[in-house]
Amino acid sequence: KQAIIQKLRMAEKDKVYAAYKDHAGSIVTGSIRRFDRSDVVVDLGDAEGLMPGKERVPSEEYQMGDRIRFLLVAIDALAQGTQLILSRASPEFIKKLFELEVSEIADGTVTIKDIAREAGFRTKIAVHSNDEKVDPVGACVGLRGQRVKNIVRELSGEKVDIVKWSPDVKTFVTNALAPAKLLRLEIDEAENTVHVIVEADQLSLAIGKKGQNARLTAKLTGWKVDVQKDEADITFEEKISRATDQLATVEGIGRDHAAKLVGAGFLTLEGILAADIQDLVDVEGFDADIAEKVRAAAEAAFERENGKAAE
Repeated sequence: KQAIIQKLRMAEKDKVYAAYKDHAGSIVTGSIRRFDRSDVVVDLGDAEGLMPGKERVPSEEYQMGDRIRFLLVAIDALAQGTQLILSRASPEFIKKLFELEVSEIADGTVTIKDIAREAGFRTKIAVHSNDEKVDPVGACVGLRGQRVKNIVRELSGEKVDIVKWSPDVKTFVTNALAPAKLLRLEIDEAENTVHVIVEADQLSLAIGKKGQNARLTAKLTGWKVDVQKDEADITFEEKISRATDQLATVEGIGRDHAAKLVGAGFLTLEGILAADIQDLVDVEGFDADIAEKVRAAAEAAFERENGKAAE
């Protein structure tokens, strides 16, 4: 009897190994079967998986019978019965979710360059397009943000920042620290450090809650990130120049209109949106048509900025 039972166990072990040996690194779906201290035992239908405590997301609570997705991290064939090791905390889990959700990643048009994750709280993912006609960030966000919303829902609300990758360190760090606005960056290659200078009101945004934004940016870019506020006194002329430069970058406004807006006291997108349309018409050199176009451009830019901040 014992010999038969042993043979059956060996056959079951071989069957599970054969079924899953080519699926390591893939997404699998299962139901929570039971808890073994901090470990979670998962019913995968034709096999049983184990999510060790270190692979759990700290902020997630699991209930018996919950049906959720996992990353199949490894197959331990040496354990008593083939053991399938699962994870929801691995950065690779995020990558696989994007591959399933974003067709441009699945077909190789968009490449995931790197991922930095603090499971349950925030993830930064750097993406690059191999086709200049395809916006990698837009492809990942999806129409009205639907693609990234689906992933965030799967991650129980974990924030996901999608960052456009760049071979230029300054550009990459600037993209990764968004939505914080940076004054300047200084690179110290000897120390592998990027010194980031921001205005006082942008300091907490750049650093993030408990230093999370700066920490994930450092992990994503591979450079130490030192964020400091600008101690230098900024002259009135410099403030005017910066406000003009910022508005000039907005698609649909341009430098000429930006200079006229700033001269009339409209220094930010928020200021333009808060004004009556007649106030814009009264700007020197503006008419009703220009005022409407500038207002529409400001609204579109403001929605884009707030959409990135929400993600």
